[in-house]
Amino acid sequence: MTKTIETLLITAAEAAKSLSICERTLWGLTKTQELPCVRIGRSVRYNPTDLRVWIEGQKSLAQPI
Repeated sequence: MTKTIETLLITAAEAAKSLSICERTLWGLTKTQELPCVRIGRSVRYNPTDLRVWIEGQKSLAQPI
């Protein structure tokens, strides 16, 4: 496999680590459909581009301190 194909989708553990959150929080965001995911059979994977877009969306929702 090429490196491009390997990084198309990442696991929940990798996604949680990328976002610096615990997997339980990730699953909560996934369950409420706040965070997009790809389901392949029983497996759940995340697109790194979707994670970046989600992060950008959170920035605009943040309240100033």
